[in-house]
Amino acid sequence: MESGKGKPNRKKTPLNNPIEVATTIWFQSNVYPQQPQLHLYELTTQIPRRWTVYEPMVLLPTGSFDGIIWKQIFLNLSDDQVGALWTQILAEISKRTGGVKLTHLAVNEGIPATHHSDLSDERTQGDSDISEERKPEENILRSPTGLRMLQGDFGSASIDNTAPDFEQAFWVSTRQNGVFQTWTPRWTMFSRGNIKEKARLLDFHDNRTISLDDAWAIDLYAGIGYFTFSYAKLGMRVLCWELNPWSVEGLRRGAKRNGWSVKVVKDEYDLALPMKKLVSGGEQIIVFLEDNKHAVRRIKELEDLNILHVNCGLLPSSDASWKDVWDIAASNKSEEAWLHLHENVGVADIEKRKEEIEQYFEGLMREDGGHKTAHVEHTELVKTFAPGVRHCVFDLHINKSTSIT
Repeated sequence: MESGKGKPNRKKTPLNNPIEVATTIWFQSNVYPQQPQLHLYELTTQIPRRWTVYEPMVLLPTGSFDGIIWKQIFLNLSDDQVGALWTQILAEISKRTGGVKLTHLAVNEGIPATHHSDLSDERTQGDSDISEERKPEENILRSPTGLRMLQGDFGSASIDNTAPDFEQAFWVSTRQNGVFQTWTPRWTMFSRGNIKEKARLLDFHDNRTISLDDAWAIDLYAGIGYFTFSYAKLGMRVLCWELNPWSVEGLRRGAKRNGWSVKVVKDEYDLALPMKKLVSGGEQIIVFLEDNKHAVRRIKELEDLNILHVNCGLLPSSDASWKDVWDIAASNKSEEAWLHLHENVGVADIEKRKEEIEQYFEGLMREDGGHKTAHVEHTELVKTFAPGVRHCVFDLHINKSTSIT
């Protein structure tokens, strides 16, 4: 249907995009009566054609409804009229989810590298220096502070990480490779593109004759359990570290939903306990809410671990932890281990980076004086991170031998 004046009639075609359907319905009842000079086709050229459902949320791609024409329209409408568009979009997409009611709508604006600290959390009521300029800080927790929330209650804006806040927060979930993952979109990132790497880890031992019965995996950047869960599904026990308490809570909830036992080590008393005590409960996943700089010390307390995998999933580079992961592998009772090193690398530099990694670990090997070999067995190109830049995983295979060959 053509709305507006002075435009030729066009052949009617069925609307397949639920966002276009919603926009059409909304336009005819909210915009055209108030702004008859506008034409529907001008709006539909600037609507998102894709979306992702993380029940009960719909996530739209970066830049959605942020064009000039949309900004101008929204300026002339009330909050209720704008909200009617978001409600209509959720209703139309809900029709395609098999009866699942979708209640929240947001736009994914990416994960900023820096953010401003909230000075109100650091001052008492009597402080007078309220106008002090806030300086940007590194977004070390990878908090999605740019998320544009359009519809629904996403929880408190306070970054208070107490248990009551966890209970009141808005949580979403999805299932990839048969594994559930849970997170709160206001405070925790989720990378859908990691699905390929998760699947690769699940298949990693298909052509290898290695027993996983008493095997352990170490995940130094666990997040909400991206790769931790792949190791757990393989039957391994996992020791993991994560700084973001919202991610740790998401990991805990996700592990429970998948049927895996999990222990969160976070308070001062528990963190002071001996490692043998901490792992004695037999939980499949043990996550430490602390800096992973403590990982080497903790793992060395457990002298008899059979560690097969160490995952370093930090981007743009995990190189700050490489010396630690080498020390972890060196303390391992297993004859071999795989270190999975994540890097953002220019396409033209991937082979060069592989050589640099091998040279670095060969240097550590010589310093140790042990009979080991270290080489990059495989380089996985996970996804495009930016034009000309790939998210790569370098699988460094460490093998201990009894003699020098």
